[in-house]
Amino acid sequence: MKLIKYFLLIVFNFYGFLGFSQQEKDAKVRYKKRVLETSEVDFLANYYTQRGDNAAVTGGLGTEELSDVASTIVVAIPLNDNDVLTIDAGISAYSSASSSNVNPFDKDENADPFVASSGASKSDALVSLTGAYSHSSESRNDVYSAKIAVSSEYDYFSLGVGGSYSKLFNEKNTELSATFNIYLDRWTAIYPIELRPFLAEGIGFFRPNEIRGNTDYDPNFSELNRTNRNSYALGFVFSQILHKYVQGSVSIDVIQQQGLLSTPFQRVYFSDVADSFIENFQLADDIERLPDTRFKIAVGARLHWYLNERITVRTFYRFYNDNWGINSHTASVETPIKITDKFTIYPSFRYYNQSASDYFYRHESALSTSEFYTSDYDLSNYNSNQFGLGVSYTDIFTKAHIWKLGLKSIDVKFYKYDRNTSFSSSIITAGFKFVLN
Repeated sequence: MKLIKYFLLIVFNFYGFLGFSQQEKDAKVRYKKRVLETSEVDFLANYYTQRGDNAAVTGGLGTEELSDVASTIVVAIPLNDNDVLTIDAGISAYSSASSSNVNPFDKDENADPFVASSGASKSDALVSLTGAYSHSSESRNDVYSAKIAVSSEYDYFSLGVGGSYSKLFNEKNTELSATFNIYLDRWTAIYPIELRPFLAEGIGFFRPNEIRGNTDYDPNFSELNRTNRNSYALGFVFSQILHKYVQGSVSIDVIQQQGLLSTPFQRVYFSDVADSFIENFQLADDIERLPDTRFKIAVGARLHWYLNERITVRTFYRFYNDNWGINSHTASVETPIKITDKFTIYPSFRYYNQSASDYFYRHESALSTSEFYTSDYDLSNYNSNQFGLGVSYTDIFTKAHIWKLGLKSIDVKFYKYDRNTSFSSSIITAGFKFVLN
């Protein structure tokens, strides 16, 4: 009888212990902090403008004027304690004097590489949509994500998929993450107007009686044999809290591209072919030709130093190399300065330097006997400086409201960019973050 009592006592204590443990576990789950407490909505907008005298559309000599207005809405929705769905939709509309000269002859005045045309190629719109899903483990030490993205404009369509995994350990002082992305792109090949009569179909604009200079204009032009481009990207980041005031990280990114890596409507002029003109516009000797594979690798490092409750210093350096002969160095510094509890300013500076691609040629310096050539100054030897200044307003209590949306932050930034060529640009961005109350 005593044996039975002891047995029942052990059983009751055991179940009591299990019940207490289960309650403790349920309490931890019940009061666990959500990855995202409530839905957030970001409204982003920017205005970009550029100018220069080395347009690739006109063979490295001509106007590069362009303006672009873009807007984006990003909605982050917590599905439960651990999962977040993010939808990113954007539209970008541009007007380009450079790309208008794909057909420079559709205006009343004389065609000229430094004067914008008025044709359909002068403007375009890019529409994009991205959906992303992320899952965090119960311990918040593991984060998985996946995304799918589509974008489209008049002559280009892109489909992308990707994902990432992040692991935190060492009491969340160390983080290791890996990302991958695949983009499958397709061009609609649009050639310079004067080359179209030399296509197999023999269509397009041509005015042989108006040609000056070399009147026997007969370019050795052939159509591109493929119009797709596939890109595969893999990245790794190792981040470490070095001190309670210092955090550092190193990263490596590897990209492999295959397919059409040149732009069909960018002209090239040869030094060993006599020039032909209509009005003030030089007729193309050929289009840009580049290899159908490209391998890129970049190694970077960041160091963030929290000086005090007012000032933080963020530094970054990256080295880049590809098998087209380009090496580049990027160095930047940003110093957020907290003015008040709600306002912060962000002065920044970025320096960039790169060597020229093996296939870059200035206007009329390429040879017709070469296999690959381009006059795109993005692939030239240059260095650049970018100065920036941003202002941020943050209200964690979201006192200001629009309908059911509480305003959490406002960010406005301006950047001025200059190359040691004739190229310069400016961009102003504005972002508004709301939370659903």
